[in-house]
Amino acid sequence: MTQLTALTITEALKLLRARQLSALELTNAYLERIERLNPQVQAYLTVTADVARQQAQAADQARANGADDPLLGIPLAIKDVLSTRDVETTCGSKILKGYQPLFDATSVNRLKQAGGIVLGKANCDEFAMGSSTENSAYTTTRNPWNLERVPGGSSGGSAAAVSAGLAAGALGTDTGGSIRQPGAFCALAALKPSYGRVSRYGLVAFGSSLDCAGPLARTVEDAARLLQAIAGHDPLDSTSMNLPVPDYVAGLTGEVKGLRIGVPEQYFIDGMQAEIEGAVRAALSHLEGMGATLVPISLPHTEYSLPVYYIIAPAEASTNLARYDGIRFGPKIDKGDMWPTYKATRGQGFGAEVKRRIMLGTYALSAGYYDAYYGKAQAVRTLIKQDFDQAFAQVDVIIAPTTPSTAFRIGDNTSDPLKMYLEDVFTLPASLAGICGLNVPCGFDQQGLPIGMQILGKAFSEEVVLRVGHAYEQSTAWHQRQPALG
Repeated sequence: MTQLTALTITEALKLLRARQLSALELTNAYLERIERLNPQVQAYLTVTADVARQQAQAADQARANGADDPLLGIPLAIKDVLSTRDVETTCGSKILKGYQPLFDATSVNRLKQAGGIVLGKANCDEFAMGSSTENSAYTTTRNPWNLERVPGGSSGGSAAAVSAGLAAGALGTDTGGSIRQPGAFCALAALKPSYGRVSRYGLVAFGSSLDCAGPLARTVEDAARLLQAIAGHDPLDSTSMNLPVPDYVAGLTGEVKGLRIGVPEQYFIDGMQAEIEGAVRAALSHLEGMGATLVPISLPHTEYSLPVYYIIAPAEASTNLARYDGIRFGPKIDKGDMWPTYKATRGQGFGAEVKRRIMLGTYALSAGYYDAYYGKAQAVRTLIKQDFDQAFAQVDVIIAPTTPSTAFRIGDNTSDPLKMYLEDVFTLPASLAGICGLNVPCGFDQQGLPIGMQILGKAFSEEVVLRVGHAYEQSTAWHQRQPALG
C-alpha cells in the first residue's frame, strides 16, 4: 500500500469506505510523521494528538454504524487564525498566547460536521500579516521543498503541513494572497473563495472586507471536497451570501474545450522570474491544445493594487486590533494608569509588522487624511473591480502567474518591508475585487522550487475555476512530485 500520509483525500476516502483502512490508522500515521518531521518543518504551533485520536475512533464507530460523511476520517490542519473550541488560538501573536475560544469558527465546525479530524493548529504570520510566515511570534515555518526557504504566508504553516505530508488537507485564510501564494511556493492546489462564499464567523479579523477562509490540498479534487464542506450561507456572518452551493466534485469533468481564457498583459512584467513566465505561458499553450481559446485582455488598474491594498488592509487592521489593549481583550501589563498600560501591553504584545500596519492604518484614517488616502483607495478599488467585470464579459477565466518569484530564502526580505509586500503583487487584485482564485502547480525552477499559476474566476464561479484547474492538473504530472523529506 502507498505510504498512508502520501494518500490524497480522495484516495484515503476510497480506502476508508472500503474498510481497508481505519480513521485511527490514518490519524496515527499523520501523528507519527508530525512527531518526526515537525521539528524540522515547524508547520504546527499546537498538535492535538489526543483529541485527534478520539475523533478518529468516533469516525470509525460512525462508519461502522453506516455513516458516510463527505470527509469522515480525514485528518486536517487548521490555520491558527481560525477559532477552535478549547484549543489555543494565538494568531501567531504573543498577545493571544493562552487564548482558548469557547466556540469553533463556522468553517472549522463544518469540517468537523463533515467528519474531518483536526490534527492541530498551523503556524502563520502574526494576525495573518505577512508573506513568509517569518512574522510569527513563535517560530519560522520552513518550506518542505527546501528547508532554507520560506513556505510563503501568511498561511505558510497550513501549506507546509500539507506539502510535507503532515496533514491530508488544511484550512488557510487569504486577505491579499495568503492561500494562493504559499500554495504556489509549496506546489499545492490552494483556493481563495469569493468573498462571501465561506463564512468568516470565528476567523480572527485582519481586514474585514478582504478576509476569506479556504482550502489547501494536494490536488484540485481534494480542494473541491474541502470547499464543498465549508461553503454556504451562515446566519452568524452578515457578509455570507445566501446562494446555492454547486456540487464542486461533480463539476470536475476534465473538459475545457470552448472555454475562453483571458491572458492579462499586466501580469507578465519586467523583473519577474523568467522561469515563472515560461512555465505559465507553457501551461496556457497546453490548455489551448486541450481546446480552450486564449484571449489577450487588459486590466489597466492592476498597477494600483499594491498601494490600494496597503491603505485599505492596514486601515481595517488598525480598527480590528484596537480591541487588544490589556483592558478589553488580551493579556495586561499593568502600569497603574490606562495609557501607560495600553502602551506597554500593545508594545510588548505585537510584533514589528503588526505595529507597522497599525500605524499605517491609523494614519490613513486620521483626520485630514481619510479622504486623501482611504477614500481615494476605496474609489480605485472600485475601478479594479470594474476591470475584472469588463474582462469577465469577454472570458470565462483569467490565468496569470501567482507570484513573481519562487520561494525566497529565509531572512532575505525581512529587512525590506516593501520588497516583501511586492511578493503579493499578482494576488492582491483578486482580493480587492472579491473574486475567486485557485493556485495550481505548473512547473519547477532550476533549483527544484515549485512554480504556480492562478486561475481567476468571477465572483461565485468556483466550479469553473476548479474545473479548469483539475483539467490542467490531470493532464500534467506536476502535482505528482513530492518533496524529499523521508
